[in-house]
Amino acid sequence: MTQQSIEDAMFFVRLRRHAKWMFVFLAVIFAGGFVIFGVGANNAGTGIGDVLAGGGGSGGAASVSDARERVEENPKDADARRELATALATDGQNGEAIEALTAYVGLRPTDQAALRELAGLYLTEGNVRQQEAQNAQTRAAYLTAGSITEPLKLGDGGVTLGENPITTAVTTEANEAINAALGKAQEAYTAAVTTYEKLVRVVPNDPNVQLELAQTAEQARDYPKAIAAYQQFLKLAPDDPSAAIVKTQIKQLQAALRPAASG
Repeated sequence: MTQQSIEDAMFFVRLRRHAKWMFVFLAVIFAGGFVIFGVGANNAGTGIGDVLAGGGGSGGAASVSDARERVEENPKDADARRELATALATDGQNGEAIEALTAYVGLRPTDQAALRELAGLYLTEGNVRQQEAQNAQTRAAYLTAGSITEPLKLGDGGVTLGENPITTAVTTEANEAINAALGKAQEAYTAAVTTYEKLVRVVPNDPNVQLELAQTAEQARDYPKAIAAYQQFLKLAPDDPSAAIVKTQIKQLQAALRPAASG
């Protein structure tokens, strides 16, 4: 890990303190963080990424319709719920996959792999909603570019009539879309944090899980919870190669909280 990589990661932490609109780019930060810290290196084959990449693909996996039929026949069949979640995730139906996997976890609450996959589905949902917000922002910028952003004027005297109604309408619509998408993204990230907290209760002494919880909480902008999880990671794995980076991250998050505390 180079010093430049660490500085880049810390830059984004500082940046999102000062520019709320940058929330739409948190997915990039989160993904980068997993590369920096090497999360999941010892958990190959258990994440939802494996499912989406083909781990639950056509090699004998049931179709969505077949999996639904099996669940309808026996709603208490945990394996059927898990099969349906995998089929839905493979088919790109993320919201329904979350529902199916949540039902499975309700039947088997200590399944570590399922909890990780559920958190991954929530993170995917958050990232999708962030992209929606970014798309709405880009669309609004395109539609309001150029002369239409100027206030309307009447006659040669240049009497200003107020804001251009086209600009106002586009901006209002965009703001509503952006806020709605970001709200859903925040809900998804918060649900991912809750899911990792359940996983922590199953394996409280696993430092990797603490690290995943910390980064997910940071994604949800729950800095106190992120700090606590990072600190727990250091207690469990004080000699881990990532320890120095984690300590730096803790300081950055603590600094981010100070203005809010003093205000």
